[in-house]
Amino acid sequence: MLTLHTKIERSENAAQIDGQLILPYELREKSRLRATLQSGEDVAVFTVRGTVMRDGDLMLANDGRIIQVLAAAEPTYKVECANAFALLRCAFHLGNRHTQAQLGDGFLRIRKDPVLKEMLEGLNAVVTEEMASFEPEAGAYGGGHHHGGDDMHPHNPLAPIPLRQRIHRPSDKQ
Repeated sequence: MLTLHTKIERSENAAQIDGQLILPYELREKSRLRATLQSGEDVAVFTVRGTVMRDGDLMLANDGRIIQVLAAAEPTYKVECANAFALLRCAFHLGNRHTQAQLGDGFLRIRKDPVLKEMLEGLNAVVTEEMASFEPEAGAYGGGHHHGGDDMHPHNPLAPIPLRQRIHRPSDKQ
């Protein structure tokens, strides 16, 4: 079985792409994974804990092949507001709930979640369901701590980005 183990940077050496791995974000953040390339070939992913594969990343396989990771379309909500302040307010409330969010030019994108949709609509946001690739922000600690001038590289977070965190609300039954 083909094994992907190292994320590599795009360079002249990485010009040859030998296959594609299409995954939703939930699987791209796993460091141990069995999947199937677009060609149908089985592949095992073994990366350093906390590695997140982003859309377009290149992975080096154990046999020297280079595999491109692509973000699969998945159920999401696109969140838009009448003005920047209203959108910022929505972002604040999503962050307060530790919700992963993708930032776009005039919109936010989150995973489909009816409870969050109701909250956002209560904040006067327009929430549109769509199938789209999901690329959430890496977070404040996602850029690493290298002291080498590339501290803010968004595609190599050192800390894992949690899929979901349980939020305890006063209305939850014990």
